[in-house]
Amino acid sequence: MLRSNHGPPEAFRFYRTADLSYVNSLHDGMNLVAKEFVAARTDLKGVLVLSEFTGAVRELTEALIVNPYDLEASCSALATALTKPEDEQRDRMRSMRSILVQFNVNR
Repeated sequence: MLRSNHGPPEAFRFYRTADLSYVNSLHDGMNLVAKEFVAARTDLKGVLVLSEFTGAVRELTEALIVNPYDLEASCSALATALTKPEDEQRDRMRSMRSILVQFNVNR
């Protein structure tokens, strides 16, 4: 586990390397982490597992949505994420990336 702050270039490398990102907020938050993961995935690979309590869940509907209090369902979603076929990863990531383009900071 890394226990320090990481600048944008380093964080981008982590996002690009990860097979999945699990954002398990218990209250609205961590929206940028989810969006940064999606924005970094120009290769259209990777799976976002997102807590139903994040604000980003309203926009990133192609993520695997979980209730982080339900450990069994969360574990199941993580297992699903790790075995998601690449064509489905690409379709979901393409959809989420198009949302980010539409709803950017300038809009």
